[in-house]
Amino acid sequence: MEAIKGVTFGYMSQRGEWTTAAAAKSLALMQARTSCNTVILPVVVEQADPFSVVINWQGATVLTDAEVLAMARLARRRGLNVILKPMVNLTDGHWRALINFFDHPAPCEPSWDQWFAAYTEFMLHYAKLAEQMQAQMLVIGCELVNTDRREQQWRHLISQIRQVYHGLITYNCDKYQEDGVQWWDAVDVISSSGYYPINDWPAQLARIKKVVDHYDKPFFFCEAGCPSRHGSEYLPNDWTLAGEVDLTAQAEWYRSMFDQTAQQTWVRGFGLWDWQAQLYPLSQVSSNDDYALYGKPAEQLIKNKYELFK
Repeated sequence: MEAIKGVTFGYMSQRGEWTTAAAAKSLALMQARTSCNTVILPVVVEQADPFSVVINWQGATVLTDAEVLAMARLARRRGLNVILKPMVNLTDGHWRALINFFDHPAPCEPSWDQWFAAYTEFMLHYAKLAEQMQAQMLVIGCELVNTDRREQQWRHLISQIRQVYHGLITYNCDKYQEDGVQWWDAVDVISSSGYYPINDWPAQLARIKKVVDHYDKPFFFCEAGCPSRHGSEYLPNDWTLAGEVDLTAQAEWYRSMFDQTAQQTWVRGFGLWDWQAQLYPLSQVSSNDDYALYGKPAEQLIKNKYELFK
C-alpha cells in the first residue's frame, strides 16, 4: 500500500461550507503547508443519544452529496488521494463509543439489529458515493467501541458494501482497541486512532504490531493528533483537558510520534487530526489550543516528516 501522508479536512463542517472559496483555499494551503498526499473527508451525521436507532444522515445541516463530490474532485485535481469517512456523532454530546444495546434483545427495548439496519442504510449510501468519487478508501466506522463485538453484523455490512464500492475498506478502531476487533480479516486495511501519550508509543506499537502480523494486513493511523495545550502530550485523546496554550507541547508530541513510528515499517501512514475548512487568521495561532495544525510549529515538522516518508 502506498504511504498515506494524510490530513483530515473539515471535520464538523456544515452544509454549504465545502463549496466556498475559503474551503478551496484551505485545501490548497493544507497540501502546500503539510506536503500531504491524501485528504480524509469526514461527513458527520448524528443520532440523538447512545441508545437511539435513528441515524439522521439526511439532516438539514449535513453536507450535501454534491458538495462532497465537488470537494473530492477538487482534491483529485490537486493530485491528492481521497479517503471518505462517514462518521456518527451523538446530539446529546456523548461520545460515539458509548453507543450500546442489549446483546440479548428484549421486547420494547432498542436493539442492535435496529441500529445496524439504520447504520447499513447510512453507510451504503456513502459507499455508493465513495464509488462515484473514486475514493481510494472508505472508512466504514470510527471509534464505535461497543459495536466492535458485533462481529457477524459487521461482516454482513462489509459484504453489502463490497457490492457497491470497489476500493479499499478500513475500520477506524479506537486507541487501545486494536487487539479487540475479531474481524480484521474482513477489511483490506487495519486502522486505529493513534492518540497515545508521548511516552507510551513504544509499548503501544509493540502491541499493535502483533495484531498486524497476525492478520497480515496493511496498517495506518486513520487519526493521530494532539491539542496545542499544556499537558496534552501526555493525554492527547482528551479534548476537554484544561491547560494553557502550548504550541510546543503539540509539536513535541508529533516529533515523538513520527520518530517512534519511523522505526516501524509496517506503519504505512496517518490521517492527522486536523485541518479546518474555514481557517482562523494566522494572527490567532498563539491563542488556539485545539488540534488544528495551521500555522503552528507542528505544521512545519509534519511537512518535513511527510517529505521524507516513503
